Amino acid sequence: CSIASYQEVNPGLFTIVTFPFLFAVMFGDWGHGICIFLTAMYLIIREKKLASQKLDDIVEIMFAGRYVILMMSLFSIYTGLIYNEFFSVPFELFGKSAYACHDPSCGDATTEGLVRVGQTYPFGVDPVWHGSRSELPFLNSLKMKMSILLGIAQMNLGIVLSFFNAKYFKNIVNVWYQFVPQLIFLNSLFGYLSLLIIIKWCTGSKADLYHIMIYMFLSPTDDIGENQLFPGQRIVQLVLLLLALVSVPWMLFPKPLFLKKQHEQRHQGQHYTMLQETDESVAQLGGQHENPHNHEEFEFSEVLVHQLIHTIEFVLGAVSNTASYLRLWALSLAHSELSSVFYDKVLLLAWGYNNVIILVMGVTVFLFATIFVLLSMETLSAFLHALRLHWVEFQGKFYDGSGYKFAPFAFASIIEEED
Repeated sequence: CSIASYQEVNPGLFTIVTFPFLFAVMFGDWGHGICIFLTAMYLIIREKKLASQKLDDIVEIMFAGRYVILMMSLFSIYTGLIYNEFFSVPFELFGKSAYACHDPSCGDATTEGLVRVGQTYPFGVDPVWHGSRSELPFLNSLKMKMSILLGIAQMNLGIVLSFFNAKYFKNIVNVWYQFVPQLIFLNSLFGYLSLLIIIKWCTGSKADLYHIMIYMFLSPTDDIGENQLFPGQRIVQLVLLLLALVSVPWMLFPKPLFLKKQHEQRHQGQHYTMLQETDESVAQLGGQHENPHNHEEFEFSEVLVHQLIHTIEFVLGAVSNTASYLRLWALSLAHSELSSVFYDKVLLLAWGYNNVIILVMGVTVFLFATIFVLLSMETLSAFLHALRLHWVEFQGKFYDGSGYKFAPFAFASIIEEED
């Protein structure tokens, strides 16, 4: 990771919390989280002894990041409780299910025939969904929309941090011609999508959000019909679409023009001043003088092209970065389904044979699959994906990272360089 520029916002303060949380969203299982927690605690308790030993490369990396792993495990336990998964097995830890089976049709792994008999499950996913035919469509919709909400929230945080960078360095140009249009563009489209997701959850509407967002661009003036979620929705969409279109030239043209004007004002009359200084230097130095035109140059075309690249990158990135956060949904479902396959097709299948040898083999295969696939490969996969989301989607909004590591002056280092 690059070194932060001097006095710019350091993303480490926020990453301490957001990194293990995004990891846990993809690795949500409180049984697996406890396993990682025990591993981290072992490394922490024996850190003095392990620090004095020569470790393998993999163990050394784990030891160096033992506190990060501890945070990852705690967040995984939390999200696992929300998903209600313990090695893919649901538990009624927070009360009974809100539904009961009053029809023979719901006995064969389906939610048909279920009747609501109690209050909504107080925390996390209702255990009745697990093992039913509606489990995958339900969790698919839930986790996909949750990923979008988390992604938009984190990208907005990155844009807000760019404002604090600009404010601290007193760069008013970046505040009005970068921060403001970026915030408007992102929230006019994907912030609005996040609002629709929340409204749909609260109202229980059957509106098709894909249809709403697609026809918001293709036919913005058409009647929304059955997909209407609130009064005046069509007018709101027209205003948001107009704001998104206006924000693109707002990002592109004013900043280069303002910088050009600022440069001209700064160097107005400088040529006359430099000629006077040149005459004096000629008299003092006997004709040796610098070129009066050798001063700071301003290439408007270069600044405009740079701003054009930055604008295109942000506009396209707003779409691609939002889609990139869907990896939270994909890896979470993959982890859940792998856990379910190992539990149902290995452990329970071996248990059903009523044979000790087959049972021992099944338990052995289940343990190896859990340790090497779920606790090793899946952990590394979720770790790398969470790392990418922070480096690109989050830090790309505000982080420059063009600094260099502080090296204090020392005579010893000078001697070493000379040798």
